[in-house]
Amino acid sequence: MYEERFYRGISRPDDLECFEVVCKETDLFCCTKGNLKSFIEERAISLRYKIENYIKQRPEFLESLSPIEYDRFAPDIVKEMIEASACIGVGPMACVAGAIAEFIGRDIEKHSDEFIIENGGDIFLKTNKYRNVLIYAQDSPFSERLGIRVSPHNRPYGICTSSGTVGHSLSLGKADAVCIVGESSLFCDGLATFIGNIVKKNEDISFAIEKAKTFKQIRGILIVMGDKLGAWGDIELVQPKTMKNVKARNL
Repeated sequence: MYEERFYRGISRPDDLECFEVVCKETDLFCCTKGNLKSFIEERAISLRYKIENYIKQRPEFLESLSPIEYDRFAPDIVKEMIEASACIGVGPMACVAGAIAEFIGRDIEKHSDEFIIENGGDIFLKTNKYRNVLIYAQDSPFSERLGIRVSPHNRPYGICTSSGTVGHSLSLGKADAVCIVGESSLFCDGLATFIGNIVKKNEDISFAIEKAKTFKQIRGILIVMGDKLGAWGDIELVQPKTMKNVKARNL
């Protein structure tokens, strides 16, 4: 059954060509210089095959909610998911959406020096100009009224969100949105899940931010829960009225 992606808040840039790629549960929104849809479809199929085949050999990779033992013979994407999840303290599949987005981004970087790859609310992007990401946080008064501005950089960004109230991904917390910004969407995806699991009430926001700050791999964090908000790090928050051409995408 097709699920509407209400949380997609990345702006549709006029200077890039945007398209969707769907492969089973992988539902990508992509913007690149030129149409790389066929190439990205091939990469998504290949990455999914490697993960699915590994799961057949080692079911705990799919089922475990805690780190599993490293396997030096696993495919690269699987090895990096195992490594990141062990550093964070979650199961490797907590990193899967961000991992697929990042590996596709790495593959297309030689074809497009700017790109946006969004997979289930987890974004891997590289930009030469300012871009904005709108925060969707279910029924929170901050939902669609707050965004993160991404500045030009010669390295890609990972921007990943976990929610206890939005989407079908597993979260043990109750935050409307936990958004992590860093250089790796694979890592940020797993960390968003970990931090999201901590936030069960408003009083947990400060503790969760302090916990996130111990991970040197990230640049900033935003947590939204109802009418409460907490933020830390090198991130710029903006309001929609300053975010030209940005809106949530109802697909």
